[in-house]
Amino acid sequence: MSEDMHDTSPRRSFLGRLAAGTAALGLTAFLPVTACAAEKTGAAAPDSTQPGSADENEWPGTLKTKHKMAIDAFELNEGFPLAFAYTFMLPYASVSPSTATAVIILRHEGFPLALGDAVWSKYKLGKAMNVIDPTTKAPAERNPFFNAKPGSLLVDDMAIDKLLAHGAIIGACNVALHMQSAMHAKAAGVTPEVALKEWTAGIIPGITVIPSGTWGVNRAQEEGCAYCAGA
Repeated sequence: MSEDMHDTSPRRSFLGRLAAGTAALGLTAFLPVTACAAEKTGAAAPDSTQPGSADENEWPGTLKTKHKMAIDAFELNEGFPLAFAYTFMLPYASVSPSTATAVIILRHEGFPLALGDAVWSKYKLGKAMNVIDPTTKAPAERNPFFNAKPGSLLVDDMAIDKLLAHGAIIGACNVALHMQSAMHAKAAGVTPEVALKEWTAGIIPGITVIPSGTWGVNRAQEEGCAYCAGA
């Protein structure tokens, strides 16, 4: 996220027009995920796993929907990987159950999107990664893309909790978990071992820790997902 949350880049203009258009179409929120929808995607109820516990038979599960997209979130990119998942799922929002599944892989510099507010605050991730909280206009002391205040994001439904609630599958790279927790440990005055423990505990419920991000990109494509770069 750049320091200027109000720039007029083409992508921002597009999402602004999209939000207005979805309101006109009555699609400002996704349909609730039902048991039937969960069965159709093959996804289990949201639950995070311990690092590296997923294997080739477990994640992202058998994707039974017709339309499938893997979003490779290897950068924060102002939260646009989440917006890409939203815009992919949006055209199918009026179908019940939805015929689309977005699989988001948080890896490399995109990994902090997987972390809850306590980790963002203690480890000063907003300052370290130049992420400005759109509500305070200061370096983020919370994850601004999780439980976001209404109107703070370009589109409310691109928030991580909203995407999970509407059937998105999110995996977070175990390699990035280890490397980045160690890298940011000093800012919190803790050892890398303590940082790893706290970061692991701070993974947002519903996000699965997978062996590696590149492994996750490959697994999603093996399950029939088209590829979308998050940058």
